[in-house]
Amino acid sequence: MNYYLDVLKKYADFSGRARRQEYWMFVLFQIAAIIIVSILDAVLGTSPWLYALYALGTLLPNLAVAVRRLHDLGKSGWWLLISLVPLVGGIWLLVLLASAGQPQPNQYGQDPKVLAA
Repeated sequence: MNYYLDVLKKYADFSGRARRQEYWMFVLFQIAAIIIVSILDAVLGTSPWLYALYALGTLLPNLAVAVRRLHDLGKSGWWLLISLVPLVGGIWLLVLLASAGQPQPNQYGQDPKVLAA
């Protein structure tokens, strides 16, 4: 749960680097939260309003953690736009987000693994 809350605390922080673990744990909690909100939406009969509010509220943290994850690879946040390329763009972005970060410091800061130790 701390992974989720840590990303929300850095709500619009697009600087720095994010480890793979930070990114993918946030994605895992995000999927669980979306399922819960969707079920709650259906039970209350407010579909899709709660889901839309939740998605809108977490849009910026989603973008920020993805940009920081790309920074860990030494890539600019603009690489998120690769997902707009039909067929291969989303797959390429997924590969990038799942790749190991640079172990040495880069233009975006120190290796987050070193800072966490």
